[in-house]
Amino acid sequence: MSPLSGTSARTGVLRWLTHAMAAVGGFAVAGLVVVTVADIVGRQFGFPVKGAYDLVRVLGAIAMACALPLTKAVKGHIAIEYFFQKLGLRGRAVLDTAMRLVLLALFGLLAWQFALQGRRFLDSGEVTTTLHMPMFWVPWLAALACLVTAGVTLWHLLHPGRSMVRPR
Repeated sequence: MSPLSGTSARTGVLRWLTHAMAAVGGFAVAGLVVVTVADIVGRQFGFPVKGAYDLVRVLGAIAMACALPLTKAVKGHIAIEYFFQKLGLRGRAVLDTAMRLVLLALFGLLAWQFALQGRRFLDSGEVTTTLHMPMFWVPWLAALACLVTAGVTLWHLLHPGRSMVRPR
């Protein structure tokens, strides 16, 4: 059995996690819309949504974190093509590899720091202001998103020139 025989299965899991996180992020955006509209309409009738600020804050963090893996997978990030195109083929490959290594380290560091922050929130009993909802899980979800994003970055590093996920 070849050491790369599990590559397809690992790629499938990474794709599944990427899409699952995107779905969670999409539901968070939908939740943002529902809470905001309900709060605006409710305020007109004297019934604002209790904890709307808490919900919008948490849902916004979820939406941003969960969008990272798919954005990276479809290469939907911002690039300065003008300078990149001035480099030769070899220069582009070197720069692309260097940037992916930097991103791999960055997302690994972010995952670690989010995990530590979540632990601090759990230990201190951090909750939202109005709803008193525990907050430890939000940085842990962001840590997971950073780990999945690091996985996508590693996949791109090991499969140069290929797309893990095609944009729809």
